[in-house]
Amino acid sequence: MTKRKLLSLASHAAIFLSTTIISVLVPLVILFVSDDEVVKDNAKEALNFHFNVWLYGIIVGILSFILIGFLLWPFLVLLTFIAPILAIIQVLNNDDKPFRYPFIFRLL
Repeated sequence: MTKRKLLSLASHAAIFLSTTIISVLVPLVILFVSDDEVVKDNAKEALNFHFNVWLYGIIVGILSFILIGFLLWPFLVLLTFIAPILAIIQVLNNDDKPFRYPFIFRLL
C-alpha cells in the first residue's frame, strides 16, 4: 500500500475512532504533516465531514426535544458509517483523486 493510500485511508477512517475531538486529530495532523496535495485534500474533506456530523448531531439533538428528532437519528447514524466506508473504498481503488462527500458544507 502506498503512502498516499495509507494517509488518505487514515484520514477518512478516523471517524470510526470516536465521535469526540480525538478522531479529528488524525486528519488534522495528516493535513499539517503531509506534503502530498491529494492527501491534504482528503484530510480536509475528512475534517469537513467531522464538522458536518457534529452539526447534524446538534440539530438532531435539538429536534429530539421537539419529539421529531428521534426519527432522524437512524439517518445520522447511517451517514456517519456509510459515507466514510464509501470514501475508504474510493481511496483504495483510486488514490490519484480525493474523495468528495456529497451533501456536506465545506468549511476548509
